[in-house]
Amino acid sequence: MKPEDYKVKIGSLIQESRQHRGFTQAQLAEALGTSQSAINRIEKGGQNISLEMIARISDVLSHDIMMLNRTGKINFRVRGGSKLSGSIDTKTSKNAAVALLCASLLNHGRTVLRRVARIEEVNRIIEVLQSIGVKVRWLNEDGDLEIIPPKKLHLENMDIKAAKRTRTVIMFLGPLMHQYNHFQLPFAGGCSLGTRTVEPHMTGLRPFGLEVEATTDYYDAKVKLQPVDRAIVLTERGDTVTENVIMAAALHNGTVTIRNASSNYAVQDLCIFLKKLGVKIEGIGTTTLHITGVTHIDKDVEYHPSEDPIEAMSFIAAAVVTNSEITVKRAPIEFLEIELATLAEMGLQFDVSDEYKALNGHTRLVDITIKRSNLTAAKDKLHALPFPGINMDNLPFMGLIATAARGRSMVHDWSYENRAIYFTELTKLNADIELLDPHRVYITGPTKWKPADLVAPPALRPSVVVLLAMLAAPGESILRDVYSINRGYEDFANRLNSLGAHIETVREI
Repeated sequence: MKPEDYKVKIGSLIQESRQHRGFTQAQLAEALGTSQSAINRIEKGGQNISLEMIARISDVLSHDIMMLNRTGKINFRVRGGSKLSGSIDTKTSKNAAVALLCASLLNHGRTVLRRVARIEEVNRIIEVLQSIGVKVRWLNEDGDLEIIPPKKLHLENMDIKAAKRTRTVIMFLGPLMHQYNHFQLPFAGGCSLGTRTVEPHMTGLRPFGLEVEATTDYYDAKVKLQPVDRAIVLTERGDTVTENVIMAAALHNGTVTIRNASSNYAVQDLCIFLKKLGVKIEGIGTTTLHITGVTHIDKDVEYHPSEDPIEAMSFIAAAVVTNSEITVKRAPIEFLEIELATLAEMGLQFDVSDEYKALNGHTRLVDITIKRSNLTAAKDKLHALPFPGINMDNLPFMGLIATAARGRSMVHDWSYENRAIYFTELTKLNADIELLDPHRVYITGPTKWKPADLVAPPALRPSVVVLLAMLAAPGESILRDVYSINRGYEDFANRLNSLGAHIETVREI
C-alpha cells in the first residue's frame, strides 16, 4: 500500500473519532495547539502525521485512533458463553434520523435534532450535506445535531464517495424537486441485499412532475412541477418510498392524498416533524395520508426522534439467545407488539411496564424485561409484513431466536432477494440451518453453539445476528469487518459489554 493510502485511512479514523466525540475541527485544533487547516489536511490524508501526534489526538478524543495491523478493517473479538444481566436504554431510531436529515433540506431555518444516534449511516449523510454547503455540527455529547442550510445548495460539490455508501441519498429526490428543475444524485448504496428498484419512488414522485433517468453512475432528475389532481397510490408500501413522497408533498401547493402509505415508525416520526414545520398531515399511523403542503418553510425548529424498535429487538434477541434476563428500557411498544405476541406463542416469558410517552410527544414507550424461558419452534412460518406486521428488519432476529427454540421453524424473508441466505453463516457457529431457496430457511434448535472466525455479512441485520450468536458460543470468536454494524448501531459492542458481554474492538489499518 502506498504511504498516501495510509494517510487517508488514518485521516478517516481521526475524523470518525472526532465526530463521535462531538468535536469540531476548530475545537480539536485548539486542544492540540495547531490550526484548523492542519486538522482538515490530516483528515483528508494530505499531511504527514507522526505517531506522537496520533497519540496526542487519541488522548484529546479519549479514544485509541488505531492498532497497527494490515487490512484496514474494524473487527470484534468476542468471548462468548456468559450470561447477560442489567438494563439498557433503547437509542433513537436510525431510520428516523436519516429521514429527518433529508427532511431538513425542506427548511431554510435552523433545525436541531435531539439525541441522534452517532452511527456511520448518519455520518455519511452528514458528509453529503456538508459537501453541498449545509452547516451540520454536533452540539454536545448527548447527540444533539444542528443543521443550517445555505441560501443555495452546491449540489455540484456533492461527496460522491459518501453518497454511494448509503441508500438514504435517494430520499433527496423529494426535498430537492421543488427547489431545482434539474439535478443529479449518485446511485444509492447501503446493504448488499440484492437488486432493489427505485421505480416505486418514481411512481410516487412522477405525479408532481419529476422524471428520472438512470445513467451509468447517477440518477439524472428533471422537474416540471405540476398540480397533483388525484390520489397517489404507492405500488410498494415501503418506508423510504413513503417518506420521499411525503417530503415532496410537504412543499406542494395544495392537498395530496397518498394511499398504501407505510405507517411504520420512521414515517410517523417524519410526519410529526413536518407538522412542527407547519405542514398539515392527517392520517398519521394509517395507510392513507392527506398532506397539505406549504410553498416555503423558514422556521427554527427542534425535534426529538423516537426510539428504535429494531435496536430494542436486537437486545431482546441477545437476551434470548444467551438465555439471560435483561430489561430493555424505552422500547416503542407499538412497533414490537406483534413480535412479542409471536414470541409469547413460542414460550417466551417477559414483563412489560406501564406505557409512557417518548419525547416527541407521540410514540408509546415501555420497559420490557426478558426472562429465561424454554422456547419451542414457531407453529407457523416466521415472516414479515408491512406495519403492523412483524417488521422486515426484525425478522432476522426472530430467526436467531428460533435457533434457541426446540424443534424446526421456517423463516420466510420474502422482501429481500439475498438476506435469508445469510442465515447459513450461523452454521459456522454450529446452528442447524437448511436453506430451501433464496427466501426460505428451516432453523432447527436448540443450538449448541461453537466459536468461529467469520467475516461479517455485508448487510446490517445479518451482521448483528452473527455477533449475537457469538455471544452465546463459549470460547473466543472473531467477527471481521464490522462496518455494517457501525453503520446502524451506536457503540453497540460497549453497550452489550455493559450487560456482561465480552467484546473487544480491534482496529486495523
